[in-house]
Amino acid sequence: MVFGERIKQLRIEHQWTQEYVCEKLNISSGALSRYETSMYEPKSLELVKDFANLFNVTTDYLLGKTDIKNPGKQIDDILNEAMIGMSKEDYEQLTETQKKQIRDFAIFVKNQSEGDKK
Repeated sequence: MVFGERIKQLRIEHQWTQEYVCEKLNISSGALSRYETSMYEPKSLELVKDFANLFNVTTDYLLGKTDIKNPGKQIDDILNEAMIGMSKEDYEQLTETQKKQIRDFAIFVKNQSEGDKK
């Protein structure tokens, strides 16, 4: 089953222990283990939603309806690239000083445009 594989993969990607996930979702370690090994499927939609919220993915991703974890994040990445003229990968390779300069300039431009409205 896709659900179990995906929650296990996401837990490992986040470098979270089973105990951490159990605590966050208020479920037993046995239950999480059975979900991850596909012995059990979640009985409630609320639990599926809770997993999705915890891992910041869609329920469709968890249920295997799509391979896109979070389409909103992809849209944000595209918009950010269009706004600052560089890809997320390029931005992440900048130094913290360079990133701060970009943020400071964006704030400067925003404040200028707000001043123009008055």
